[in-house]
Amino acid sequence: MRGDEKRVVEAFGKYLAEQGWSVEYEIEYCDVRATGPKGQLLFGEAKGRTAALGLDVDTLYGQLLRRMPAEHLDEARFAVIVPEEAVNAALRVPARIRERLGIDVYAVDELGQVELHNGNSRPALK
Repeated sequence: MRGDEKRVVEAFGKYLAEQGWSVEYEIEYCDVRATGPKGQLLFGEAKGRTAALGLDVDTLYGQLLRRMPAEHLDEARFAVIVPEEAVNAALRVPARIRERLGIDVYAVDELGQVELHNGNSRPALK
């Protein structure tokens, strides 16, 4: 992880830990892998601030899709984690597609606060 991506990943990890999740970083090329208090699984890919946020968010989705573990597709949730100024780029993937794939969009603000920008009907982190 370079630069601002590290800040985004660490803020998201802290957010999960505060909710009782066990968080691991850089596992099998995935930025975040977490296990919830009830055994839930979450895999996340993050991007920090860059000069080409839209392009880098598109790359993030490709990385996440390629790294989704086939053996956990039915029970796991997946997270796109971006700085708040990249939320619009992350939401360009239609909510219906994100919902079908179990992908939630999280934004990290300047202070490290995390906010869900879901638009999905499926609950995130439950």
